[in-house]
Amino acid sequence: MSLDPTAIETLRGISTATLTTILLKKGLRNVWLRGTHPLKPGQGRLVGPAFTLRFVPAREDLATPASWASPISTRAAIEAMPEGAIAVADAMGTTDAGIFGDILCARMQQRKVTALVTDGVLRDLEGCLDTGLPIFCQGAAAPPSVAGLTFVAWQEPIACGGVAVFPDDVIVVDNDGAVVIPQALLDQVLAEAPEQERMEAWIMNEVMNGAALPGLYPMNAETKARYEASKKG
Repeated sequence: MSLDPTAIETLRGISTATLTTILLKKGLRNVWLRGTHPLKPGQGRLVGPAFTLRFVPAREDLATPASWASPISTRAAIEAMPEGAIAVADAMGTTDAGIFGDILCARMQQRKVTALVTDGVLRDLEGCLDTGLPIFCQGAAAPPSVAGLTFVAWQEPIACGGVAVFPDDVIVVDNDGAVVIPQALLDQVLAEAPEQERMEAWIMNEVMNGAALPGLYPMNAETKARYEASKKG
């Protein structure tokens, strides 16, 4: 799946905080991927279809350095990643084994992957940062992935940060972490989120001008009328 450039541009203007509010109103409470913190400041807000990767607990006969040459490996998965995708790796929250290092991140950057998102950690931290690949994770650990994890599949449903993510769901990630937008709700989110951002910007302006919160946030009927009038003025 490739996202329409207009959809990407729209979502780049919508914070993950706003998206969680929009999705909450639609009954979805569990859409923020726990542990997906920006590895460094200034990575910006990024949007792309999810390319999923799944790890399970390490099993000694499978989680070996030799497995890195297997047809089912992180190396093979990276070669299947399309340009513009956001790689979302379910590492089960493991923080003592780095799922990727600098070489793998460099290859992802070469393949024009938009970002790497995981509830786990990376290794070779300085080298990963040097690749320029935007990374959202729980930090760094020196041991390799096979010290604690077995890679088993890509482009299957996963549970990253306690959230169900399906291949080609839409991922939006910024300084607050990653949010998943189910494909079936994308059009609704695109239609509603920009108005939510405009409304909150107007409320913020009112607050900065000294307005009290009751009746403003959330709006009462009088405030809603003033807001609607401001859009026409």
